[in-house]
Amino acid sequence: MVNRPGRSSVGCLFMLLVLAAAVYVAVNLGEVYWRFYEFQDAMRQDVRFAAQISDERIKKRLAALADSLGLPPEAAEVEVTRTKYSISLKSDYTERVEFPLIKRTIRFTPHAEGTF
Repeated sequence: MVNRPGRSSVGCLFMLLVLAAAVYVAVNLGEVYWRFYEFQDAMRQDVRFAAQISDERIKKRLAALADSLGLPPEAAEVEVTRTKYSISLKSDYTERVEFPLIKRTIRFTPHAEGTF
């Protein structure tokens, strides 16, 4: 067998290692951001139907969702501001993402507002 340039097994293993590391980081970060987007989407949905739903019901629903998504307890503390024709929902929480050499705390502020 002739040894061709660029065809070493070390290069292939290195590329697989880089790919595995990228997937690991993407999965860990992706999971945290996915939960944030799900929570914010639920807030937007509650804003759309706010004329028929009380503030307490909105808070309970979002607290239950935050719990089921595995968000930190402070995410369930949703601030509801309602006027005669509008509503605003806001929350604030942090999540810690840990990698082998790096630990990062990310702050999320999901919010939604609209009129009815």
